[in-house]
Amino acid sequence: MSPSPVVTVIVPGYDVAPYAADALDSLRAQTLQEWTALLIDDGSTDATGDIFAAAAASDPRFRVLHHPHRRGLGAARNTGLDAVDTPFLGLLDADDVLLPEALARMVETLDETGSDFVAGAYVRLRPDGVGGYAAGTVQPWVRAATDPARRGITLDDHPAASGNIVAWSKLSRTAFWQQQHLRFPEDRFYEDQVVAQLMYTRARRFDVLPDVVVQWRERAEGTSITQYEQRLDVLRDCVTAMSEGLAVLDAAGRARAASARVGLILTMDLPRLARIAADHPDAEYRRAVGAFARALSARPDAASLPIPVEVEPLLSAARLW
Repeated sequence: MSPSPVVTVIVPGYDVAPYAADALDSLRAQTLQEWTALLIDDGSTDATGDIFAAAAASDPRFRVLHHPHRRGLGAARNTGLDAVDTPFLGLLDADDVLLPEALARMVETLDETGSDFVAGAYVRLRPDGVGGYAAGTVQPWVRAATDPARRGITLDDHPAASGNIVAWSKLSRTAFWQQQHLRFPEDRFYEDQVVAQLMYTRARRFDVLPDVVVQWRERAEGTSITQYEQRLDVLRDCVTAMSEGLAVLDAAGRARAASARVGLILTMDLPRLARIAADHPDAEYRRAVGAFARALSARPDAASLPIPVEVEPLLSAARLW
């Protein structure tokens, strides 16, 4: 008989037929074989559901759950969370790729430390210009959050960890999610940012690893969520997620982590959004970015931080509203 699985990987997917096979193959290639995967077909209109079903038919470690209509990434992940029955759980979006040692490395770490979760590094998987994808390098904010390895820590020990806000670079004890009643917000984008900060602030302790555990795909056809940021509704969800994440850190009294997160938003997120806003045809988009910039710059922990040059025009306009 096959050993009982120790970890469940929740794999939500909506219309990801061109990429799902890579994600499933990356699970099959894991050096730790005692896993099970919940494949959540979120009402796909392409062959995603068929690909998931074929995987389950050929390998009992895969199980498929179907949404009759699209409910969104947060709801799909929550469907998976409700069905987990193993000691550990992880998440993998169906267009991303796990590195072969990822599950083994993270399960081994949690077995040794007893921490509530472990967070690893990740890289972008970008189009290579000739029909394929190439993995990039670990970005500075990811490296700051995960390198060097730290075990049994809290945010007070390592405030920069708050910059690792994605769901799929972490492996957790299932009991931690259950005891803390953690669930993803639904009907919105960037649903993992608030959950990440709740994990950091509620964990007894956690671990970080510099190992790259996942490759995060930037789709060639431009349909990744982060490639939709010129849409006003996506912008609003992005701003809400960052604001609510900071509110979690503030409420938990994690001032140093909040300050680190503010610095990262000011240097990385706001300039990107400001560049989009500069040429955006909708004045409401510019107002939304400007209002967020104004609220962020008014925080005491932003007082000593420079305002990026791209943000200044929107911030100046916001002061007149």
